[in-house]
Amino acid sequence: MAKDTSSEPAGPQPMTGPALAVTSIALALGTFMQVLDSTIANVSLPTIAGNLGVSANQGTWVVTAFAVANGASVPLTAWLMGRYGVVRTFVASVVLFTIASFLCGISWSLPSLIGFRILQGAVSGPMIPGSQALLIMIFPPQKRGTALAIWSMTTLVAPICGPILGGYISDNIAWPWIFLINLPVGIVCSLLCWRNLRTRETPTRKIPIDRTGFMLLLIWVGSLQVMLDTGKDADWFNSPVIVAEAIIAAIGLVAWAIWELNDDFPIVDLSLLKSRNFVLATVISCVGFAIFFGTNLLQPLWLQTRMGYIATWAGLVAAPSGVVAVILTPFAARIMGKIDARWAASLSLVAFAFSYYLRSRFTSDVDFYALVIPMLVQGVAMSTFFISMVTLTLNGVPGNQVPAASGLYNFARITAGSFAASVVTTAWDRSAAAHQTRLSEVMGGFDPSFSQALGKLQGVGLTAQQALAAVTNQVVSQAYLLATIDLFRIGAILIVLLIPAVWFCGKAMAQGGAAHAAD
Repeated sequence: MAKDTSSEPAGPQPMTGPALAVTSIALALGTFMQVLDSTIANVSLPTIAGNLGVSANQGTWVVTAFAVANGASVPLTAWLMGRYGVVRTFVASVVLFTIASFLCGISWSLPSLIGFRILQGAVSGPMIPGSQALLIMIFPPQKRGTALAIWSMTTLVAPICGPILGGYISDNIAWPWIFLINLPVGIVCSLLCWRNLRTRETPTRKIPIDRTGFMLLLIWVGSLQVMLDTGKDADWFNSPVIVAEAIIAAIGLVAWAIWELNDDFPIVDLSLLKSRNFVLATVISCVGFAIFFGTNLLQPLWLQTRMGYIATWAGLVAAPSGVVAVILTPFAARIMGKIDARWAASLSLVAFAFSYYLRSRFTSDVDFYALVIPMLVQGVAMSTFFISMVTLTLNGVPGNQVPAASGLYNFARITAGSFAASVVTTAWDRSAAAHQTRLSEVMGGFDPSFSQALGKLQGVGLTAQQALAAVTNQVVSQAYLLATIDLFRIGAILIVLLIPAVWFCGKAMAQGGAAHAAD
């Protein structure tokens, strides 16, 4: 409509030519670097803990510290971008993240590493929503599906690359390099973005910061993240500390929501929740991402603890999905401009479900190639999942609310990932314990197969005690295999149930949704 053109000066004009390509790569590097650091330390925790002379449980705070700080800082994105501009906020975030990465790499003790990880997580909040908003703004309207494709590709591929790089660096170099590799990437990203975008800064306005809202946000997000990351080791709600954290998180969430809905300048624009399309698409995206994140955590964990894989090879199993996603995403972006995003979302969910179904058929003698095939199918799903879900989420969102919508969407997604990580690892152990109990019921002296197994092992030179230990280890491994299969099967079922929900969202085209976002 004619009145829409009046809003054009509110944002930078689209870029073209080599400048567009170079800036897009730089923005993608920023997203990739931030997402990578949320997963790269996971497989390196045993090495980090051992080198710093602490227990593995203490080492988990390296991951928890980053998650808590990042979760609390993401919702600040809208205020920071409105106050200082999208370009300044994003570039400053990348620079500070690079400095924090250097400090993590030179850490001399666990407390220093945790402190620097808190800093790293706190300054990285605007990086993902900032890169998303800038990509949408610099692309011409007819190619904004490509912008979403670039963003989604880096967001999905980075969690796959994290365990691979983390495992390789831990096995072959030294753990500080999982942080130090950010330095050249951060320098290149910040310099290119500032050079190409500083003259395209978005309008700023002096808006007061909602200090009360921020403190309440910090309290409930911090309590929730700590509860999720430490609940498993503390036996969840059997621990008074976990119960207290849950109560604080619940009360803090309610108080924060009430405050934000009534404050004149809220730190998070909860008015977005009035949009049925935004809420439904965000929920679907969060559930889908949670299952994706949880299964990506589960498979390498199972391979390393029960299948004898080293960290590097466990990461390489997942690599094909990233390769397929990189290859297919540009084609998906072109198609997304021509079809309803709901069809693309449904296709990605079907592919995810099929991938989980294939993994639910794993056996104890599964080989490397059988492990890779489901990951190839997952790569197909990854190529369209984020493009379609972001399109549906931002469909109809006014341009001045895009940073707020992106921040809230990514905050919900990050929280969903943290929740999935805790639920999956806990459910895996408990399911394995249940299976082990059932399997142990047949390990009595009256079971002929059990007696035959012991006899064969003793026949090759093992003592009775060694033979019993070997059989017991096999039972435990089988129990964890069955638990792994259970969780993959549940993931497939949940993904299938999401498909009908997609069609309750409004129709959206990648170009149309993005166009709304950039108005």
